[in-house]
Amino acid sequence: MTETAFLRCIADFCGATVDVSTTEFRCPRCNGLLDVAYDWDRLTPPKSLKDLEAGWTRRMDPIDFSGVWRFRSLLPFAPSGQIVTLGEGQTLLQRADAVASFAGLDSGRLFLQYEGMNPSGSFKDNGMTAAFTHANMVGANRAACASTGNTSASLAMYCSATGLMKGIVFIGSGKISYGKLAQALDFGALTIQIDGDFDDAMSRVQQIAGRLGIYLVNSVNPFRLEGQKTIMFRVLESSGWEVPDWIVVPGGNLGNVSAFGKAFAELKALGLISRVPQFAVINAAGADTFDRVFNKLRLRWKDGDFDRVAYQSYIETMDREGRRADTLASAIEINRPVNLPKALRAMSVCGGVVGTANDQEIMDAKARVGAGGFGCEPASAASVAGLKKLRKEGVIARGDRVVCILTGHQLKDPAATVAYHGSDNRQFQSILGQRGVTAAPFANRPVPVVNDLDAIIRAIEGVP
Repeated sequence: MTETAFLRCIADFCGATVDVSTTEFRCPRCNGLLDVAYDWDRLTPPKSLKDLEAGWTRRMDPIDFSGVWRFRSLLPFAPSGQIVTLGEGQTLLQRADAVASFAGLDSGRLFLQYEGMNPSGSFKDNGMTAAFTHANMVGANRAACASTGNTSASLAMYCSATGLMKGIVFIGSGKISYGKLAQALDFGALTIQIDGDFDDAMSRVQQIAGRLGIYLVNSVNPFRLEGQKTIMFRVLESSGWEVPDWIVVPGGNLGNVSAFGKAFAELKALGLISRVPQFAVINAAGADTFDRVFNKLRLRWKDGDFDRVAYQSYIETMDREGRRADTLASAIEINRPVNLPKALRAMSVCGGVVGTANDQEIMDAKARVGAGGFGCEPASAASVAGLKKLRKEGVIARGDRVVCILTGHQLKDPAATVAYHGSDNRQFQSILGQRGVTAAPFANRPVPVVNDLDAIIRAIEGVP
C-alpha cells in the first residue's frame, strides 16, 4: 500500500492509526470512526486551488475526466493504476433565481449543486468511486451495503459496469422507492429485503460483512467520504474558488456534512482557503436525530470527547418508545446516523445550524425546484425547505451567498412527484396524505379535455 496515506481514529484522545489496507472501518482501540489521513510533508499538494484547473485540459484521460479523481492530489490514497471510475462528478452549480425568490434570498445569491447528474443519479457515485478504488486495492470480490435506495443503486452500477465484484444490497421492507429499487435489480445486485427499516439493515450488513469478509461500502467506510469531499471542490471550482457563506445540505446518515467538513478543514490547513462557510444541516422532521441531539441535548464535538453517554441514552429512549424514522424523503429516513460524530466535528470546523423540514415543506420546495428547471428527489428538497425556514427566522440573510446541495435526481422517486402534481385524490392520500401533506399549492395539474380539436385549443389558450 502507500506510506503517505493511513487511517486515523477521529477522536483526539485516542489517536490510533491503522494501515490503509484494512477493511475494518472501526478504530481497533476505541471502536470509533476512522479518517483517511495523509502525511502532507511527504506529498505535493497543489500550491493554489487554481492549479487544479489543469485537469480540464486532459479530458481524454478517464481519471482527469472524473469530477472526483481530477482532484486526486487532495485525496492521494490510491495509485493511478488502481483507480476505478465511471466518469462520475460531471455536475453543475446552477444559479437559481426563481428558487431564491421562493426561499427569500436576493437574486443571484442562491446556487444549486445538482448531484443528480451523476451516472446512477445521485451524489453517492462520488463516494462509491473512492470506495471501489480502495476495494480494488485490497482485492475484494464482493461488496455490500444497507440502503434506502441511492447507495444500492450506485453500488450495483459500479459492480455491473466494472465487473470487479459481486454486489449485495440490504433494504428494509417497504422502505425503498421503485425508481431506486429498479436500478439495483436491473444492475444485477443480490437484493436482500429484511423485515425492518434502514437502521435494522445497517446493523445487519455490518455483522454480515464482518462474518463473511465482504467489503462494506456504507459511509462508515472512510474512503466513501474521501470521494464525497470532491463535491465541495467542484462547488469552489464553479464559483471561481470563492467560498460561499452557507452550504445547506440534507442530513440522513450525515456522510455528506462529515465529508464537507473534512474537505474545508484540510483546505484551510493546507493554506488553500482563508475562510470556511457555515453549514446548515436539514433533517426531515420524521427522522430528526441530529436536530434533537444538537439542539436539545447540545452535543458538541470537543475534540472527540462529546457526551457519548447522553447520546446512548437518547438512542435507548428512542428504541424503548418504538420511534421509527418516517418521512417521504426516503433517502434521509434514518434515525441512527452512523456518521454523527464526524458531523459534530464538521459543525465544530465550520459552525452553523441544524434544523428540520416537514414533508409538506419538503414537497412544496421540491415543486419550486422543479419549476426552476432542476428536478430533485424529496430528500434533496430538504435543503431548499430548510433554507426557506432559516431565512424566515433571520439566521441566513437575504444577501448571503448560499449553495443548496441537491443530492438526487427527480426520477428517483416519481410516485411522490406524480401524487403531488396529479389530480387523483386517492393517490395523493395514499402516498402523501398519510405523511401529513395536506395540500399541493404549487401543483402543476394535468388538464383533462375531451378528444375534440376545438376543446384542446381552448385548453391550450386557457379559454373556458
